[in-house]
Amino acid sequence: MLPVEEIIARLKANAPSLNTRVEGAANLSELMRTNSLPQVTPAAHVIPLGLQGLTASAMTGAFVQELRETIGVVITIRSHDRSGQKALEGVETILKEVISAIAGWAPEEEVGVFTVNRGGIVRMSNGTFVYQLDFSITDQLRILS
Repeated sequence: MLPVEEIIARLKANAPSLNTRVEGAANLSELMRTNSLPQVTPAAHVIPLGLQGLTASAMTGAFVQELRETIGVVITIRSHDRSGQKALEGVETILKEVISAIAGWAPEEEVGVFTVNRGGIVRMSNGTFVYQLDFSITDQLRILS
């Protein structure tokens, strides 16, 4: 499993527009439970999105399979206008910072590096803009018997 705390630390260090306002899935879950938004934005939440098994091979005494793990970075930006237009003005800079911080990097012990999968608007209403970027990394499972 990916060390989400390492990804959070990387974003805090390399995405200055977020000003260290990066949390994990538990914080996002609590915000959703209370139908709230982050108090100060822009803010980001790193959430694990799943694991996918890829090619596998078995030989005497060994099983090897490639795995792809995906994480999402949910970015929230508030604006003081109802249309959210002011929030859109700074989003490109934030997206570039997040992509530059994660793409091409890997936590220690990982075989591959993160690649960008996709990005898109999750919500844009009442002066709030929510955008999600998804990244994946390929690793290798090795079971020796």
